[in-house]
Amino acid sequence: MTEYRRSRRRRAAEAIDVYDTMTEQSIGTICNISESGMMMMANCKLYDDALYQLRFTLASGRKSHPIELGAHHLWSDGANVPGQYWAGLRFIDISPEDSTALRAWIEQPGGQFV
Repeated sequence: MTEYRRSRRRRAAEAIDVYDTMTEQSIGTICNISESGMMMMANCKLYDDALYQLRFTLASGRKSHPIELGAHHLWSDGANVPGQYWAGLRFIDISPEDSTALRAWIEQPGGQFV
């Protein structure tokens, strides 16, 4: 199988909750993430082709860094559990500081990549 992604995707070893900052509701958990996007297990149906403002916190040892970014919903597919959906999102707006923290988290030793 040929891989077409431009960025390596790191699996989330622990649950990383994702929040919609407009509603302050949890909308799912990260399955894997790269510098340019993520796949998550959503606990609600996301709107096709919609833009979202999201927040999640990445932990590295004793330090944690909240990340806030804009994302474009690319696709969704029903999961085996009723009310849950696989969802792919592309990042469209992230601050330089959050981008640096995300890159550092992805590249830290011990990560598993998809």
